Amino acid sequence: MLKGIDPLIGPDLLRALAAMGHGDEIAIVDANFPAASVARESVLGHPLRIDCDAVRAVRAVLSLLPLDTFEPDPALTMQVVGRPEEIPEVVREAAPLFEAEGVATAALERFAFYARAKRSFAVLATAETRIYANFILRKGVVFP
Repeated sequence: MLKGIDPLIGPDLLRALAAMGHGDEIAIVDANFPAASVARESVLGHPLRIDCDAVRAVRAVLSLLPLDTFEPDPALTMQVVGRPEEIPEVVREAAPLFEAEGVATAALERFAFYARAKRSFAVLATAETRIYANFILRKGVVFP
């Protein structure tokens, strides 16, 4: 455990977040998400694990990861199948975390989300059991 770092962020996640560069993405996904098969195609090549719900995981990651403000949509979610305008409860719950960063979320169709997650730097699997608790965050820069 380190001072100033959320105790949920273990060494593997810390290493991945530190290795990410501007524009790299991390997918934070629920327990139903195919994390192992999707992560096989990511830069890291295997899923990371964090033992908490998705909103808590987003909070932990955002405590260290700046979001990209140079391009639109630095925070993505997965659309509800057949009801793309619906905002899942877990996404509503996470909204204040993104608002505090000065961004709103945008939603991707399910298979577009999977494809995007495969191109991410890392996939972080949570213990979240609520469905549609999936986020992709794009790393920004830390200004001097």
